[in-house]
Amino acid sequence: MSPRPETPPAPPPLESDDARTVLVITLAWVLAMVVLLVLAVTGMTEVRGWWLGMCGYGIALGAFGVWHLRRRKALAREQP
Repeated sequence: MSPRPETPPAPPPLESDDARTVLVITLAWVLAMVVLLVLAVTGMTEVRGWWLGMCGYGIALGAFGVWHLRRRKALAREQP
């Protein structure tokens, strides 16, 4: 058998701002809820209640995610 070729070392992980990504997605949920509320108030279309509920869940989970990611990043900075 021939020896296995050496694999190159893994590249370092990319730095990213996960909290900003989650914040942008949360703002998209806010925009969706505003659009649905405008459609409901003006009577342009029938808006089902669960649609607004899904937007609310997306906003709540996104807010929790932003808080958690910022907290985790702050704790990582404190550790040596």
